[in-house]
This record gives sequence, C-alpha cells and structure tokens, in this order.
Amino acid sequence: MALENTAIQEKLAATFGGDVFNFQQERDIFSFEMNANNNTAIILFLKNDLDLRFHFLTDLCGIHYPDNPVEKQFAVVYHMHNWYENKRIRIKAFINGSTPEIKTISNIFLTSNWMERETYDFFGVNFIGHPQLKRILKMDE
Repeated sequence: MALENTAIQEKLAATFGGDVFNFQQERDIFSFEMNANNNTAIILFLKNDLDLRFHFLTDLCGIHYPDNPVEKQFAVVYHMHNWYENKRIRIKAFINGSTPEIKTISNIFLTSNWMERETYDFFGVNFIGHPQLKRILKMDE
C-alpha cells in the first residue's frame, strides 16, 4: 500500500498538532513547515514511526530570506526519503535571523554532521548540541 500525503499529514498533526503546518504538494515532493523548537522530536518521529519510515536524510541546508521579518529570516530545510515506498518529503523550519539557532539532529542522522557544519559555515546557524561545530571552508574571521 502506497504511503499517501494525507496519511503523513494526519499522523504528524495527531502527534504534534500546531507544530506542523502548511502542508502542500510541491511538484514531486510533499512539503510542510515545522516549529523549529520541536525539530528533533518531529525528525525522530518521521524516522522511527513504523508506517512512515523516513530512514534516510537526503539533505539538510540553510536558506536566507533577507526580505522576511527578522524572526523568519533564515530557514533550515530537511529532505528525507522513505526507500520502502520511494516517498520523499521536505521539511522547513524558520529560525530567527538575529540569533539563528536550532537543535542538532546529528545524534539522529550521523550524516547530518557535515551538512550542519556547512550550514553553520555559510549561514551562521548554530546547531545546538552539535559535537564539533566548526567551519569547513571559510576562515573564522
């Protein structure tokens, strides 16, 4: 049985309520936004739920929206993949531009380690709890 967008949305809404919102199909990927304060719980749920099984983190990146109000000036975007159903999702968490920070998911997906470091390097996003958050390419100054 194929994993439908409505099933994903219903499970997330039932578990997290208003912390997940703005569900939409964008071309070939199902997308939604989440409250940045609850990112680790939502990502862990998507990975461990027996029906959803989003076991693969395809990408994690940052986006800068300079024209947005300061409290939504940056976003951290997660792309996840359920290989069993060949289903992809995109999750966006907006964060404050004056203190861009969000909890790390490197303890959930080890592959996010370098992706978070790259996002820190280019956008200055502080991943709280990251084991070695230091620059990869740019100099400290």
